[in-house]
Amino acid sequence: MTVMAILPRLCLAAGLSLCGTAASAATIEVTIERLEFKPAVVKARPGDTILWRNKDVMDHTATSKGSFDVVIPAGKSGSTVIKGDGVVDYSCRYHPNMKGRIEVSP
Repeated sequence: MTVMAILPRLCLAAGLSLCGTAASAATIEVTIERLEFKPAVVKARPGDTILWRNKDVMDHTATSKGSFDVVIPAGKSGSTVIKGDGVVDYSCRYHPNMKGRIEVSP
């Protein structure tokens, strides 16, 4: 038997956590309602998707200079995949008082 054939059996016998599993990317949902991003601050990891659901009757954007500019029509959703780490502040181009923050850590 080859090592590749034995490895799954060893993992099962030793416990899955010892064999390491790739971390899967998450989808983090932010609701837009009453001219607010809810929650206003989210925590994410590189590769995660931020999904904005617009429950307002007007269009919005999620815009971060140099990172992303997502147009989210009324009653629809839009998304972006997070790259890099650090703090990403964003706002709505149409309604600059709408602000959000993504705290990205590896």
